[in-house]
Amino acid sequence: MALQFLFNLLIAFLWMAINNDNTGSSFIIGYLLGIVLLLLFRKSRPQTRPFYIRRLWSITKLLLIFIRELTISNFVVIGHILRPKLAIRPGIFAYETALTSAWEVTLLSCLICLTPGTLTLDVSSDGKTLYIHAIDIKDAEVMARQIRDNFEQVILEVTR
Repeated sequence: MALQFLFNLLIAFLWMAINNDNTGSSFIIGYLLGIVLLLLFRKSRPQTRPFYIRRLWSITKLLLIFIRELTISNFVVIGHILRPKLAIRPGIFAYETALTSAWEVTLLSCLICLTPGTLTLDVSSDGKTLYIHAIDIKDAEVMARQIRDNFEQVILEVTR
């Protein structure tokens, strides 16, 4: 992925040098031309690694999902604070993850901790189970499905 990105930057800067134009629009044209050239060269030789734009899109998608979840949970926590009567059901549940590497589990744990209202308390020694505290648990299965659908699936896209 890094090598593809560096080649794409090299093509963009070469395009700027050939045209003797150091503007942003020339860089963007060269960058897009680099994407096309890299895609053409990928078709000529089979590779097992995906094109880096796909992973870049997955990273962007993960960031957008995190921002969405952060915003929603902020409003939910503010709603709990502003209510005259505190009607929450805090609890701890075990979440079984399909992530395998320590980096993936750490990323998921950090995303959960950064979202208001949830906190990763512990990770099992094998790294397969996360113990999560939530400020308001209506149904642990629903929360586990939300984590799986929102964060875990996109983390797998980013890392594999």
